[in-house]
Amino acid sequence: MTGLVWRCIVTALVAYFLGNLNGAIILSSLLEKDDVRTHGSGNAGLTNYVRSYGYSRTGLVILIDMGKTVLACFTGGLLLESSGYYLEGVALAGLFVSLGHDLPVFQGFRGGKGILCGWAIAMVTDWRVGLAVIVLFALCVLLTRYVSLGSCLAALGVGVGMTLSCPGQIWVLVPLWLTVFLALFMHRGNIKRLLQGNERKISFHHKEEKQ
Repeated sequence: MTGLVWRCIVTALVAYFLGNLNGAIILSSLLEKDDVRTHGSGNAGLTNYVRSYGYSRTGLVILIDMGKTVLACFTGGLLLESSGYYLEGVALAGLFVSLGHDLPVFQGFRGGKGILCGWAIAMVTDWRVGLAVIVLFALCVLLTRYVSLGSCLAALGVGVGMTLSCPGQIWVLVPLWLTVFLALFMHRGNIKRLLQGNERKISFHHKEEKQ
């Protein structure tokens, strides 16, 4: 048991610090000589990066944020696999990599909102849930042009999908649902604006439309 506890601690720490590698912050600093958090919503996420700099490098943001999440989840799974807790290790790492992304200690606790992390967690845990979630997100954004609404629905989709995929696996579902609630909490401002009817819509052109 002591060895398992230590592997859980290592998993959490490795995942959290990997989460600090924020794609939007890294690329805005290296390529734009800027800080994405000084623009728009002040958020270090993909949507604000697109609104600030356009679509040209969004693939790199996605690659960094999903790549660090996949690495963290596989690391957690491998560390706990010897004790028979592979999926539990993946879910635990997923929670802490999301915490690191949203509240990065090396970036003044000002990070993103964790949606790309959540999608990557779903893909590693059950690729069918991951595919369903991205379809749900894409349809919502295409129909409404509200990225925040698509993000919140996608987060809930991860929770519901994984509950159906892993019934009764409490130590998989608890960290996964905590990750979902974290994503919703990080979108609390967006949810308020959606309810008030003044949330910004995204433009599918380079230049953001004024709302």
